[in-house]
Amino acid sequence: MKDTQTEKKNKLGVVPIPKLLFSMSIPAIISMMIQAMYNIVDSIFVAQIGEEALTAVSLAFPIQMIIISCFVGMGIGINSAISRRLGQNKKSEAANVAEHGFLLAMLIAIVLGILGFFTAEAFISLFTDNANIIAQGRSYLIIVTVFCFGSFITQAAYSTLQGSGEMIQPMVGQIIGAVTNIILDPIMIFGWLGFPALGVAGAAIATVIGQFFGMAYMLLVIFKSSKNYLKLDYKVFHYETEIVKDIFKVGLPAAIMQGLASLMITGYNLILAGFGMSAVAVFGVYFKIQSVIFMPIFGLGQGAMPIFGFNFGAKNRERFNETLKVAVTAALTIMTIGTLLFWIFPAQIMMAFNPSPEMMEIGINCLRSISLAFPLAGISIMIGVSFQAIGKAYVSMIASFIRQMVVLLPVTYLLAQLGGLDWVWYGFIISEIFCLAYELFMFRWYQRTIFDTWEASPVVQN
Repeated sequence: MKDTQTEKKNKLGVVPIPKLLFSMSIPAIISMMIQAMYNIVDSIFVAQIGEEALTAVSLAFPIQMIIISCFVGMGIGINSAISRRLGQNKKSEAANVAEHGFLLAMLIAIVLGILGFFTAEAFISLFTDNANIIAQGRSYLIIVTVFCFGSFITQAAYSTLQGSGEMIQPMVGQIIGAVTNIILDPIMIFGWLGFPALGVAGAAIATVIGQFFGMAYMLLVIFKSSKNYLKLDYKVFHYETEIVKDIFKVGLPAAIMQGLASLMITGYNLILAGFGMSAVAVFGVYFKIQSVIFMPIFGLGQGAMPIFGFNFGAKNRERFNETLKVAVTAALTIMTIGTLLFWIFPAQIMMAFNPSPEMMEIGINCLRSISLAFPLAGISIMIGVSFQAIGKAYVSMIASFIRQMVVLLPVTYLLAQLGGLDWVWYGFIISEIFCLAYELFMFRWYQRTIFDTWEASPVVQN
């Protein structure tokens, strides 16, 4: 009779793909949805302070995106390296990857904390000379950057578990962090229960405390639970440069890909600033709202990545391609529903953020226009995940660069000159078309150059 650990290992290579993908994705989707909801609740509370406070948080968002890009990229590198090694039956090496991952998490967080502390005010000042917005944005950024180590350590734990096929505990960890943040938001922002009213800074403090709670839970799971498939033990840890290179080979392009979003938002905000701060605030609101649609796609990607990586390592082409087919179909369905929601209920969505009449008018057009790109983005994200899982993350990075730097910003600037604010949002649709065309070309290329060279018999699984 197989023991539990063998079953956990083999399920990535033997359980029917639709059942396996959705069983692994649902916990991630739930946790990502809760993550999205707490981001929205955070902005809703901040919006009650006033439009200046909402604008300050919106202007700070690109720096938060840099933090997110770093820990997501690191996590993707860890996840991919672990799942590929498990597919090759290298369990001890997979555990060593996880141990390297935690050390990298601390180093990256320290560097970002130092940079955030010294550059926060200068960054906010790029967009406005309003002293109140600058002060609120500075305090928010310093808090979320200096104390970002909680999110990095938590992500290293998530990726370690997800790379070996465990999705439930990462879901629980994210729920703990998100619920803590949601509870603390009004307490810290408005001064409930005897606490001082800290405003925008209170929102940042609630965020980092939530991250600490999630981190504490995940560290207990990783180092104290006897049920983990991978056993980490720093007493026998041995540093390997090749493991670090492997994590960065996948993680760095993924981080750059995510980081390009920060540059895109910064550039977009500079374009929108020419139309007034209300346009900037609306774009910040859009990014929080669209996470409700995109987070399930990212959760689906988290579930798909270890399946892609394991079956790539096992040279099982049929299961790899079936995973992509099922994932793309699910992503396309979710994104189409998202587009319909943004078209039918844009005013109702905007009302949650205490909008001025100007914000409402801009927001309705923004939500309807950008959402037309959602279905294309869903397909693109799933193909990108497959590249990351096989260690070809640079393809996703190039695709993201094409989407956001080569096409989106120049086209948006041109549209702003030709049609004003009403036209700027359509740059998203044009950029997604170019991005998807590139990814499809590269996917066919790797089907010919890698998959067609595999031997008929896949790697034998224990």
